[in-house]
Amino acid sequence: MQPEASFGRAEAGAHPLAELLACPPATADLLNASAQGLEVAVGDAVFRQGEQCRGLFLVVTGQLLRKTERLNTRLNLGSVRPGDLVELAAALGDGRHTYTLMGQTPASLVMLPHESLQQAFRAYPPLRMQLLQELAREVSRGYDACCATRMAGIRHRSNGTSAG
Repeated sequence: MQPEASFGRAEAGAHPLAELLACPPATADLLNASAQGLEVAVGDAVFRQGEQCRGLFLVVTGQLLRKTERLNTRLNLGSVRPGDLVELAAALGDGRHTYTLMGQTPASLVMLPHESLQQAFRAYPPLRMQLLQELAREVSRGYDACCATRMAGIRHRSNGTSAG
């Protein structure tokens, strides 16, 4: 596994893995020892919506696309890039993937297996809270992006430029 400091993105709102997984050395050693590297080709699925979650994923290189199907409608949920933790909701929740993750470019990821995460949570309970806080930030960023997109559409319509 590469040094943790190299995983963080420089963008506002993103947090390096070292900060997210700040835990005692024994817990960090458990997670590091269980980490699995994955290589993804363009168009390959890392996981599919509804499948059992195998663990928490960290994007190391490349770009991946999140897709979902809701009410018989297929939606693109956006891309994930290096430094992003993927599927916090599934890893911390009911254990089912809420979307499909596909390679947009060749990519590499690190997976922290579900069982190792559970052992880490038992050994160091604040780790679960840290990941729940990151999930809350992720939801907030998504909500802000959704609101910004909606407001742009409202401004566009109020200027009389929409077809309708």
